[in-house]
Amino acid sequence: MMGETLFNYDPAAALDGPEAIAEFMADALETGDAAYIAKALGVVARARGMTELARETGLAREQLYRSFSEQGNPTLKTMLAVMKVLGVDMTARVHPTHPA
Repeated sequence: MMGETLFNYDPAAALDGPEAIAEFMADALETGDAAYIAKALGVVARARGMTELARETGLAREQLYRSFSEQGNPTLKTMLAVMKVLGVDMTARVHPTHPA
């Protein structure tokens, strides 16, 4: 495809409010992939601003970057603290493939 220009897309740019963040995180949680969920939460954290998020959660900025990197493995405590500040929570429901 000659002459086609490709642009880097940062999903953080589209996360402009609580509804967008909640939908983005719900989609990530549905994957069941811990690494993907952590990375998605990192995208949301960048959209919000790591410095502000660190201040509001009481966690170190470096810890947030490390936890939500591609190789990160945030603790449940860290995830819950960040999600609370972001105004979203996790919910439980019966998995569609679980026998009744």
